[in-house]
Amino acid sequence: MRTSGTRERRRGEVNAALLATAKKELAQVGAAGLSVRAVAREMGMAPSALFRYISGRDELLTLLIVDAYDDLGDHVEAAEAAVPRSDVRGRWRAIATSFHEWSVANPHEYALLYGSPVPQYHAPADRTTPSGTRVTTLLAALGMEDPTPPPRPAFLHLPDASQLRDLALAADVPEMEGERLISGLLAWTTLVGAVSSELFEQLGEPVARLDTLFAAAVALGEWLLFGADGRLPA
Repeated sequence: MRTSGTRERRRGEVNAALLATAKKELAQVGAAGLSVRAVAREMGMAPSALFRYISGRDELLTLLIVDAYDDLGDHVEAAEAAVPRSDVRGRWRAIATSFHEWSVANPHEYALLYGSPVPQYHAPADRTTPSGTRVTTLLAALGMEDPTPPPRPAFLHLPDASQLRDLALAADVPEMEGERLISGLLAWTTLVGAVSSELFEQLGEPVARLDTLFAAAVALGEWLLFGADGRLPA
């Protein structure tokens, strides 16, 4: 008879093999083509046996998403932690650069997290949100630590005060001043847009792979977060 410790060890081994095999399948067929049966065949298991460990495709996708978010979070948090706490601009650059590094090294996982939604899949927020917000939590911390008011471009017509409060509540940072939150969201979406343009070749390969484009996105994000000392490349 198997002891509970033996069963748990076996479950851990199968889960690790399942995740590794699913990552290989993800690289070959993409998130929309992923299937538990194909993963089971690759693992040398009967699908019925694997279904004892996982309920179906949606749970498999959720496992991949959480694993990818945590791997990204580990990488970015380590880079940000290496910068002195007083250097908020350096911490932003570390966040942006390490986000880019991880994305280039893990393009299929990046596409799963930031690419097109998987048809007929709805991520369970209670399982994906804690891992999925690790990088943006670092960014929010920068916004709340730096005392410098964010820049307000003359062309930007911000919502009224009540809408700004609603935005802060929706983003789960009620203590953050609304204009600073908008600056942070713009910095984040600029960063994600620059990385997506490169990885998905949305601007065409010769343009999308220009290092200058990413450097400009980082500098623009720095300006949005901290103001005039963050200069765009000449």
